[in-house]
Amino acid sequence: MSFTSHTRPAWLNSLATIAMTALSVTTLAGPAAADTSLNVVGSWGSLELHQKFEQPFWSETLPQASDGDITTQVTSFDQMGIASGDVFRYLGDGLFDVGMTVGDYTVSDAPELEGLDLPMMTTDTDKARAVANAFRPIAEKAMNERFNSHVLAIVPYPAQVLFCNTPISGLADLEGKKVRGSGRSTGEFLEALGAQSLNIAFNEVPGSLERGVIDCAVTGSMSGYSAGWYDVSSHMLPLPIGGWDYVITAVNQDKWGSLSADEQQLIQDQVDKQFTAPVWTNSKTETQRGIACLTGNGECPAGKPASMTLVKPTQADVDRAHKALEDVVLPAWAGRVDADILKQWNAGVGKIVDLQAQTP
Repeated sequence: MSFTSHTRPAWLNSLATIAMTALSVTTLAGPAAADTSLNVVGSWGSLELHQKFEQPFWSETLPQASDGDITTQVTSFDQMGIASGDVFRYLGDGLFDVGMTVGDYTVSDAPELEGLDLPMMTTDTDKARAVANAFRPIAEKAMNERFNSHVLAIVPYPAQVLFCNTPISGLADLEGKKVRGSGRSTGEFLEALGAQSLNIAFNEVPGSLERGVIDCAVTGSMSGYSAGWYDVSSHMLPLPIGGWDYVITAVNQDKWGSLSADEQQLIQDQVDKQFTAPVWTNSKTETQRGIACLTGNGECPAGKPASMTLVKPTQADVDRAHKALEDVVLPAWAGRVDADILKQWNAGVGKIVDLQAQTP
């Protein structure tokens, strides 16, 4: 097993102390004398994925399925004060046992992972799930070698759509505008459309939109509703120009290796049936529920609907987006990975999305 090590800065020891303190005050699931304890760090704590799926699964479902033999302490990376792009670095260092974050947040360390979620590569959940399954061997190799970890799950946020605080009628109106994207490939996609791409953390977007630092931003429809983006933006274009922001759930490889074969099988079976499957089922309706909540067009089960303007995509928008993907984004990614990755991607993901990556 190879692993790209990270020099531990002096402040990391302090962070480790803070992190373990944060984990220690979370609820301990199961009896204190359990055989195995897992410290779990989930994705954005304010969003539906963590609140309805990650938190209940790791704090209740898995311990119960193990008859109390596995206990967990569960928090989220934002509650711990960890940057989203650092989650897998600290997971590899053993700061905690299980970690979750968006694959796109980690591509400066693992460019291979960009191939999971290129903008506009898939526009429906069934194909998005097929892509996640086909990409998993590439993700497993990258997570093992780059972050000393093993992949347990790949699940989506809602489709990553466009929010703007100024009127737009389509993608052509992004030219010259400052737009927040969530990953390098999304940034390249936006630049190909003539926009200026800015990398701003999710929780800093509302303030940036309100102050005019940016004109538009990309995130999931329900994620934007949950975070109140409708208070600082007026128009939404429901094309998945930011992909699906797949969240990878991984376990530290050393911790995984210390578990018995029966424990490994139990954890993976429970993740597959009680976490991954329900999240993907939820994803079939989550994007539309988010759009309904943001625009008032339809029922909003999450709360009071907002009144954003829904901009309907045209065929010209779709054609423009696919041209940016094929001419700019895909070749740029292909230039950052090796020939073996490209061969594997083309044989799996490429066939599903009818694209073939070539080194520029």
